[in-house]
Amino acid sequence: MALLMFSAMVVLLLMGFPMMVPLIAGAFIGVIELFGTIDKTEFMIQQMLGGIRPSSLIAVPMFILAADIMTRGQSAGRLIDMVMAFVRHVRGGLAVSTAAACALFGAVSGSTQATVVAVGTPLRPRMLKGGYKDSFILALIVNSSDIAFLIPPSIGMIIYGVVAKASIPELFIAGIGPGLLILFMFSVYSMIYAKINDVPTEPAATWCERAVAVRRALWPLGFPVLIIGGIFFGIFSPTEAAAISVAYAVLLEVFIFKTMKITGLYQVALSTGMVTAVVFILVGAGAAFAWVLSFAQIPQQILGALGIDEMGQIGVLFTIAIAFFIGCMFVDPIVVILIFVPIFAPVVEKTGLDPILVGTLITLQAAIGSATPPFGCDIFTAVAVFKRPYLEVIRGTPPFVIMLLSVSVLMIFFPQVALFLRDIAFNK
Repeated sequence: MALLMFSAMVVLLLMGFPMMVPLIAGAFIGVIELFGTIDKTEFMIQQMLGGIRPSSLIAVPMFILAADIMTRGQSAGRLIDMVMAFVRHVRGGLAVSTAAACALFGAVSGSTQATVVAVGTPLRPRMLKGGYKDSFILALIVNSSDIAFLIPPSIGMIIYGVVAKASIPELFIAGIGPGLLILFMFSVYSMIYAKINDVPTEPAATWCERAVAVRRALWPLGFPVLIIGGIFFGIFSPTEAAAISVAYAVLLEVFIFKTMKITGLYQVALSTGMVTAVVFILVGAGAAFAWVLSFAQIPQQILGALGIDEMGQIGVLFTIAIAFFIGCMFVDPIVVILIFVPIFAPVVEKTGLDPILVGTLITLQAAIGSATPPFGCDIFTAVAVFKRPYLEVIRGTPPFVIMLLSVSVLMIFFPQVALFLRDIAFNK
């Protein structure tokens, strides 16, 4: 049965159908194989509706809407200008600014693809003019967007929290440590690259220019303060933080920066609705597919064949990391999270692993896979946005992937990389 389901999905993918179609088809075939009749597909519909019922998912469209508003306004540009004012004069400072801007915008949007567009569009021409090779620039932008998947708010963490029934506030705080570590490693690599390739530096900004840049960025910096600070101190939940982020985005772009008219919000909301519809169909289809797999006890058969029951915690973590990394190289990260998390959930519980550590590791692997060939979704976003050939986009990727995977290994052997801030924030 499993072979038939996955074969049908692969065929449909190769035929060019969007991912939601193979998922639904796979679940449909599974139901027919299980019950021997088409009449029982009502169970699949029930699971699809149940998959999108959790109230925590309300945060997803609101964070998407807030990111869309800011991408069309001045918030991203002001954050970039502030970072540039402080580090552009050091060797590799422009590249460091790009990575830092991705982290800051990630604390605003929670979306890797939104970060590629918002940060990459203004900074790529500037880096080209500054003497960087385009292959390095594209790889830096695509892989730095991974930080947006870890720094809260993270759409991937929301999906994982819903599927695994884990604390989303704890996941948000746990993602900060690995995100900052990745930013540090990318910054060091950028400086080394600039030195080896003799990339010229830019003139240092005066303290007056820095003060002006900070003042201009104060309003956009309110996003991470509101979201992270509010969740950290228990003032509001992630869903409430999402609602506040939308209100704050409207306040900034419509009334303070005046980059958007109130009537323009209709088009933004329409765009957000289209994206949200796709995400929620994927979530519902993934829930139905995961239910079929669970009902047929396919996960137990697969994990039994791998001998995972005999592994310790480190072995289980490595198996999870490898599975999610490979899966996200080929399929949208949300789909992989929806399918794989229920498969590994019994093993995680049996071995006594912290679900927050597992969720942070899974989110990181999903982010890495989304920027890794052959089919990482961020790669194709960059191809479309920057109009560059696929091979040029991926040429500079290997060093960044190695650094990202090294952070994954560190998290497996030293869980406090992810759990240190969580333990402080929630008195664990």
